[in-house]
Amino acid sequence: MAHRADHLDTIQRELTAFARRARAAAARLHPELSLVSYTLLAHLQDQRGCRATDLAAHYLLDKSTVSRQVAGLERLGLVERRADPDDQRVQVLHLTDRGTEVLDQVAASRRTAFEHRLADWDEADLARFAGYLLRYNASGTEGD
Repeated sequence: MAHRADHLDTIQRELTAFARRARAAAARLHPELSLVSYTLLAHLQDQRGCRATDLAAHYLLDKSTVSRQVAGLERLGLVERRADPDDQRVQVLHLTDRGTEVLDQVAASRRTAFEHRLADWDEADLARFAGYLLRYNASGTEGD
């Protein structure tokens, strides 16, 4: 009979495999767009723009890490800086039209990959899995 520690070991191992597969898939879908870059672009789209410091705070990343990522996204023409209408001293990051297009293409490819991988799962299994992921991600970041 499996014990709690065995289940936790399995969860850790499988989430690590999931993350490794996600990074590899991101590299295949758009070689210039890392999983971190994709995540930052998705956040910019969801928030309709934000400051680099907001990205760093949201993802608990060092400001220099975000700065390097954003510089790369700017070089690719996916992100642009605009002055905040409420405070001209503040620069807000926004997706360019090309950034939106690339993000939409990658998201569609990822959705297709998930649909393929989960094709034989019934609705109840999908609902449970989605619920477990929501519950896990909502449980906080303490100790991550």
